[in-house]
Amino acid sequence: MIYPKSIAALIEHFQKFPSVGPKSAQRMAFYLLRMPFSEVEKFAQSMIDAKQNTKTCEICFNMSSTSPCEICSSPQRDKSTICVVAETKDLIAVEKTNEYKGLYHVLQGLISPMDGIGADDIRIKELLNRLTDEKVKEVILALSPSVEGEATSLYLSKLIKPFGIKISRIAFGLPVGADLEYADEITIAKAIEGRREL
Repeated sequence: MIYPKSIAALIEHFQKFPSVGPKSAQRMAFYLLRMPFSEVEKFAQSMIDAKQNTKTCEICFNMSSTSPCEICSSPQRDKSTICVVAETKDLIAVEKTNEYKGLYHVLQGLISPMDGIGADDIRIKELLNRLTDEKVKEVILALSPSVEGEATSLYLSKLIKPFGIKISRIAFGLPVGADLEYADEITIAKAIEGRREL
């Protein structure tokens, strides 16, 4: 079907979002067209506000409304640990647990030669600069168990070792309530590798 130019452009813009195909983009466009005009204006304004008012923290590279961000400027955070994550969404996932009370470093990506992303394209130099602070005693690598995550973790561990700082990695494995027989081999292998004494 041939859409009017304005609708075709809207569908095209929605398709630029990750994991949004033509059908999903079409559904979102038509949903937006059915919304009251005042709601569409609020939606558009919230996108503009988010873009204008979001900064990158000068210390950890987290997205925030301030720089330094709320986490880096908090006196309650444990300054002796830095949790390294790939993206801000990963930081938020760790924060939601209410278990970790240290600082973060957002790499803003992972090493991925296939995508043309090398070590110089992510925030590794800035992480190494932070490790010169004597307060830092441990770096926790909270990177995905993907090929890119594994490559980045291996690369980082080689660079961090000379600092004499403890390097740890979050455990991977079976989610709570999962059935062992339905788990794939990699998940089971990671669960065995990350086992701990009871």
